[in-house]
Amino acid sequence: MPSDTAPRPVILTGDRTTGPLHLGHYVGSLRNRVALQATHAQYLLLADTQAMTDNAHDPERVRRNVLEVALDYLAVGIDPALSTICVQSALPALAELTLLYLNFVTVARLERNPTIKEEIQARGFGRDIPAGFLCYPVAQAADITAFKATLVPVGEDQAPLIEQTNELVRRLNRQAGRDLLPEAAALIPAIGRLPGVDGRGKMSKSRGNAVPLSASDAAIEAAVQRMYTDPDHLRASDPGRVEGNVVFTYLDAFDPDLQAVADLKAHYRRGGLGDMVLKRRLTGLLQATVTPIRERRAELARDPDLVMDILRTGSAKGRTLTEQTKREVTEGLGLFSL
Repeated sequence: MPSDTAPRPVILTGDRTTGPLHLGHYVGSLRNRVALQATHAQYLLLADTQAMTDNAHDPERVRRNVLEVALDYLAVGIDPALSTICVQSALPALAELTLLYLNFVTVARLERNPTIKEEIQARGFGRDIPAGFLCYPVAQAADITAFKATLVPVGEDQAPLIEQTNELVRRLNRQAGRDLLPEAAALIPAIGRLPGVDGRGKMSKSRGNAVPLSASDAAIEAAVQRMYTDPDHLRASDPGRVEGNVVFTYLDAFDPDLQAVADLKAHYRRGGLGDMVLKRRLTGLLQATVTPIRERRAELARDPDLVMDILRTGSAKGRTLTEQTKREVTEGLGLFSL
């Protein structure tokens, strides 16, 4: 743990404001953020500008979900006294740095980014790729470097974005002739992508296979009942497969009793354990996780002015910091400065 006098390591993380967050976000990042905020200088970015890269047809959706995502942050335990929550569009230095950084990367390099390639394919853009979407690794590099973050919590699929950020940092530092900006390390959680309840790909709002953090007990129970197990496990007495079994993936993510889960896996593999036993256990675990979050969220939603004050305060702090970095970068590269 850093000493009281040593500067705390800087974390930048955040989410696109395209809808309320779900259990996939909770496992992949949110609970880590709550744990890290006491030992790190943590900045959380409500990425509304980035959300526009593939939602320009529906800006109202992006605007509305700024508050929704902020509610999720606070409900899971993000403390604005420890973590600074900023709205991306309220920090103009980020857009200015993005424009500057675009001069230090090629279109070919952006198109080779594995994360971008996968996302383009998933969205079916073909060659009709919004320019903002293609360039969002550069925008993300601007976000990370503007806060001088040295640690960025991401899923494994997002690691290429951090690699590209560090490429830009090294190029900018060479151009400036000194260490103008720090490189960042990716913090990848032990359990990254949480599969959707249907077992097809990662949990996603757009795929309709997500469990939101505001889900009711009944909705959680219904979601667990939909979960994919082992199609060949027709009777409880049959041996079953654990690998690829969504219920076991969720038990690994949410059950604190690791030995009990190991015993259940062994029992399932040899036969004699029915899927409903597993699903009842998982339902209870998920309800115990979500219920306090849902109740806290509902309480916060009754006072939106308080949430907006938190966002204004955090964004003001973020604006000061990112403007300072922008000045250092422009001056370091020898650009005209007033």
